[in-house]
Amino acid sequence: MTYAVNLNPHHGGAGRHPTRAYLDTLSGHDDPGKFGRMFPGLPGLHVDDDRLQALAQAMLDPGGLSGDNPRIPAGFTYFGQFIDHDITLDLTSLGEKMRDPTAVQNFRSPSLDLDSIYGRGPDGSPHMYARDPATGKTTPKLLLGRNITVGFGNVTGEFRNDLPRSPEGQALIGDHRNDENLIVAQTHLSFLKFHNKVVDHLADQGIADEHLFHEARQTVTWHYQWLVLHDFLGRLTQPGTVDRILHDGRKFYRFKKFPYMPVEFSGAAYRLGHSMVRQDYDYNRVFPNADFSLLFGFTGLSGQIIGDLAPQSPTAPLPVSHLPSNWIIDWRRFYDLDDTMTPQATRKLDPFLAAELHTLPGGGGNLAFRNLKRGVQMGLPSGQSVADAMNIANRITADELASGPDGAVAARHGLHTQTPLWYYILKEAEVKGGGARLGPVGSAIVAEVLVGLVHGDHQSYLWQRGPGWRPSLPSATPGDFTMADMLRLVGDINPIGDG
Repeated sequence: MTYAVNLNPHHGGAGRHPTRAYLDTLSGHDDPGKFGRMFPGLPGLHVDDDRLQALAQAMLDPGGLSGDNPRIPAGFTYFGQFIDHDITLDLTSLGEKMRDPTAVQNFRSPSLDLDSIYGRGPDGSPHMYARDPATGKTTPKLLLGRNITVGFGNVTGEFRNDLPRSPEGQALIGDHRNDENLIVAQTHLSFLKFHNKVVDHLADQGIADEHLFHEARQTVTWHYQWLVLHDFLGRLTQPGTVDRILHDGRKFYRFKKFPYMPVEFSGAAYRLGHSMVRQDYDYNRVFPNADFSLLFGFTGLSGQIIGDLAPQSPTAPLPVSHLPSNWIIDWRRFYDLDDTMTPQATRKLDPFLAAELHTLPGGGGNLAFRNLKRGVQMGLPSGQSVADAMNIANRITADELASGPDGAVAARHGLHTQTPLWYYILKEAEVKGGGARLGPVGSAIVAEVLVGLVHGDHQSYLWQRGPGWRPSLPSATPGDFTMADMLRLVGDINPIGDG
């Protein structure tokens, strides 16, 4: 079955700030995915700023407290951020959340539908699609950007490994946030190439030109949904969690017709990725020890890619017009793709954050404190209250919460018995998941929401084909599909080579 134009009520708008009215029109109802609560009857946990600051400081990893998690290659940190940008966009301030967090508008469609990749399609977002040079008409393929050549690193040749950009350097993509961090930007680019590869694959199978875009979008989206539920969630959550939810249904994340975005997920459980961030990355052969802060420098949103305003000399310093070719990613260093290289791991899932996240650039402050404060502002319940509501048997105890240098600070401030939900979920992952995966509360919240978002989209594979559907694209294991399979299919694994 092909996608029909405007059939999917969950496809959100493209661009920087889609309007509420526009999303209402697309959805066919007046509430396309506001934020809400999984546990509306639980009281919010009130903690003053001094205690939050103390706990946030205790979550600093000066180097050595948290180790690597070889179960999860480093690329999944930023794939998780890519997923987040596909399902949530909150443009409100903390003050507005404090008044009524459940009235906060989600400016992203709450579905794993890749509207961040496709925008409004070739007709509605033609600036994101390639043109046929012979006819000038928009094609089913997504537009790719070019790179500039710089002297450092001895990287020569023509590359199409940047996001497509306007003359001013702004990325022509469905969500501007995917150009704020270089690994997320390269992940976004890999999905643009994935779509184009599937277009060629379907054309070779004889799919008519007028159906190519819709067939390719459906194929790409279904395989993306599969790898989110089985590759990504399968690594993050306790064994059997996803299969159990798919078989038995969701117990806690429920909705009548249209999905909403739970604040317990967006404000706490899904912020697990902050614990996974490394201080530095083995990025490619030119930059084997790239500091985390450098990942923001070569972007258009938070960095210094400013298009035609930039100097055009090949050896010019920043700012630049496009991504320099020596900053094209080597995916072997981020996913388990072949036998030539072992990918670097994420950091363990635990309460410790890399030092860079405690002093965010541009005066952003301490991310740990910001997350804890956001939880209070949004009225999130304590981790203990949520565990009680879920009837979790193997829950983390107060003594376990008080363990370690961070737990000692939590206990000193009485936060080991009534614990902020975000910290609770990270500490639970450390104690119950060995730092390798989430514990029972975190696993249930994250898995139920992501499974629910797929189930709530009537164009998803769960609705259109049922839980018995299996991926059809080439993969290492027939009937399965992973991020590594997707990157191998695209083929641009290490464009600049080993030198």
